[in-house]
Amino acid sequence: MPERRPAGDTGTGRSVDRLINFSDAVVAVAVTVLVLPLVDIAGPGDGQSVWTIIGDHASQIWTFLFTFYVVAVMWLAHNRILNSISNYDPFIFWVNTTWLACIVLLPWVSSMFGESQGGRSSVGLLYWGTMAAIAFLGAALGWHLRRHPELLADDAAVLSPGNQRRVNLRGPVIGLFFLAIGLVSVVAPDIANWLPLAIIPLSIWLRPAANPTQND
Repeated sequence: MPERRPAGDTGTGRSVDRLINFSDAVVAVAVTVLVLPLVDIAGPGDGQSVWTIIGDHASQIWTFLFTFYVVAVMWLAHNRILNSISNYDPFIFWVNTTWLACIVLLPWVSSMFGESQGGRSSVGLLYWGTMAAIAFLGAALGWHLRRHPELLADDAAVLSPGNQRRVNLRGPVIGLFFLAIGLVSVVAPDIANWLPLAIIPLSIWLRPAANPTQND
């Protein structure tokens, strides 16, 4: 493996810690803001039950829950990437910043998606396109680090070849899956509403089969 040394024009030490802390703070605020459209839902009136309210706003509730959990999983992968670096270059900074911008955009996009009763017309394409962009940008970070191991920390985890292939595929495959849902939502929104359920077996298939080994 090439010697790991800081590349030109990189951030090191406390700069890496500040980048990680800033990224985590942005994600935390964004996922908290996701719930705001639900806060505006009025409680049951006379003769209504809470189940009626839930049924009337099922699309918004489902959108919030799905987006929250998917973002949490994406953040976990993103956090593992940032925790593996000892330095970062302009590529990592700008791709990470764009990743965060898409995360911050999600509350607005998901609010429109939920209110559109399953993303009819172009709203679904915008929502799923944003989710796809987050997946692709996360994959770009991993791809860049594989090409520039000098940015990695000495104790960064090392995956077996089989697990590495799964990790390499995870971001692009999930990104393409989200993009496909967005395209289907334009022409067949009722079908697109069921497609997100496939993320469960897809995630299981792409999950590494064993824990990574540590680099000596």
